Amino acid sequence: MPALFRASPSRRRRPTSRPRKNAGSCATVRGRPPRGPIRATGSRASRPPSPSAGCCSSIRACRPPARSPAQPATRAWTDGLPRSRGHRTVDRNAPSLFNLRFNRWFGWDGAQDTLWAQNLRPLLDGREMGVGPGGAARLVRSDRQLACGYRRAFGEAPGADDERVFVDLGKALAAFLETPVTGRTPFDDFRDALARDDGAGQARYPAAALRGLRLFVGRGNCALCHFGPAFTNGEFADAGVAHFVERGRVDPGRHGGIRKLRRSPYTLLGRFNDDARRSTAAKTRYVRLRQSNFGEFRVPGLRNVALTGPYMHAGSLETLADVVHHYSTIDEERLHAGGERILRRLDLSARERADLVAFLETLTGEAPIHDVAGKTGNELCR
Repeated sequence: MPALFRASPSRRRRPTSRPRKNAGSCATVRGRPPRGPIRATGSRASRPPSPSAGCCSSIRACRPPARSPAQPATRAWTDGLPRSRGHRTVDRNAPSLFNLRFNRWFGWDGAQDTLWAQNLRPLLDGREMGVGPGGAARLVRSDRQLACGYRRAFGEAPGADDERVFVDLGKALAAFLETPVTGRTPFDDFRDALARDDGAGQARYPAAALRGLRLFVGRGNCALCHFGPAFTNGEFADAGVAHFVERGRVDPGRHGGIRKLRRSPYTLLGRFNDDARRSTAAKTRYVRLRQSNFGEFRVPGLRNVALTGPYMHAGSLETLADVVHHYSTIDEERLHAGGERILRRLDLSARERADLVAFLETLTGEAPIHDVAGKTGNELCR
């Protein structure tokens, strides 16, 4: 088995290039390691502030917790819609919230360089929650549990600087959202059986999935982008999917994301990075904008992929079978000129397409790991 998939995310250490002691990368708060209070505050902030609050006032109203095996979208912390709905329908699909702690860039277009900055985006977007710094700060001050949690997490009461409270809320949410990690899968069992030369363990892996795995790392060339423990290179690619949002309007993807990143005050280069040395800001400082970025979108991880449809950045493909069929019959003329050069039509047979789907389904397994490492909800400040 190639070293491409050596460890599952639940066993993977954080990359050494993203040290936990850097608050700017959302791993710490004001120079202190994230402990129970900061994560619990983020957990509380993800809930509706009152029973009457609707979808647009909380994360969990639109991203229900992973508790019901019978509801795939719920289990994967996504809404199951092609394009998400807040105050209005947005342009993109809501990806799963699992394994966010391993991301290098955030959002389909990578417009945010930290998880805490990504958490601010829907709060600012009028189509989603649209509360802005003032509304978010008022929520923190008026909710007794949030205000108490804020004091415990940040060592002071939420002050008069709305933008500081707003950013701190994003960092608390980030500490909470770093915790959901996918569990073990049948593929992990097979990989480990190979490593220890366990013939009986290998034999339990479905024959169709094994054929699909060989396609995945072989002729299909899928592992060129989908590799590593999370099955992603963490970057962006043009997958040959239409990026027209509506007549006369296109989604520029990564090209637009880099432009947004450069304009944003909420980056590793800005004043809200708690790491004064900006030790992890090089990726933001030196990211280059190329014409080939137009129409590129995030290469998603494939852990729990059977639960996260619809697929692609705008939810245009409903099932895994549809995704495999897309790559099998891809129209190379739809790739952006001057952009992606590695995609080629695979021309897979019906059996090969079924085998590839069988393999992808083995990347979903045990209930995901979700430990918020502290009290949550109404127990936050008791």
